[in-house]
Amino acid sequence: MTQPVGAAERRHRAGHDGAVVWITGLSGAGKTTLALALERALFDRGCTVFVLDGDKVRHGLCADLGFSLPERSENIRRIGETARLFYEAGQIVIVSAISPLRADRARARALIPAPYFIEVHCRCPLAVCEARDPKGLYRKARAGLLPEFTGISSPYEAPDAPEVLVDSAASSVAQEVGRILAELERRAIVANSVQGA
Repeated sequence: MTQPVGAAERRHRAGHDGAVVWITGLSGAGKTTLALALERALFDRGCTVFVLDGDKVRHGLCADLGFSLPERSENIRRIGETARLFYEAGQIVIVSAISPLRADRARARALIPAPYFIEVHCRCPLAVCEARDPKGLYRKARAGLLPEFTGISSPYEAPDAPEVLVDSAASSVAQEVGRILAELERRAIVANSVQGA
C-alpha cells in the first residue's frame, strides 16, 4: 500500500515548514505591498511561498459574496480554509486581507497549529489610508456610494496582540519585511538569513 506524503517529507523537500502569515489592516494600509515584498524575499531564499490577496480572492473564490459583515465573515472563512490547505501542503502562504473582525481572524488562527500562524497588523492611521486611497474607495465611501466600507461605515477591530506590528506610515517596506522574516526565523519556520544565504 502506498504511504501518504507526510509533513516531515514535505519539510525535507521544501527546506522549511508550512506557515500562514496573516496580514490585516485597513484598505490602503499597505498590506498587499508588504505581502508581495515578503513573498519576493522568501522566494529568493528558495522558499515555497504564495500570496492570497483579498481583492484577488474576491474575483474568484468569493465572487458570490458582498460586503455585509456576515458575508465578510464567510469571505474570511473561505480564505482561512484555503490558507490551511496551502499550509498542509508545506507552503508558506501570505494572506493579505482586511479581515476586520477579531472573531474571524481567531477562527482562521484556530485552523493552524500555534507556532505556524503569524498575525501581522499593518497599522496605518485612517487619515493616511484616505490620503493614499489608491483605488478611490474612501472617496466613494465618504460620498455614500460604498455602504459598509471598513473604517468608515463598518467596523475594523485591530488585533489586541499581533505577533508582528508594523506601522506603514512610519517604516519602510524593507523594514517591515525584515521584522516578519525575523519572526519566521525565531520560530524556526525558515532558516536565518546567514544559514539560508
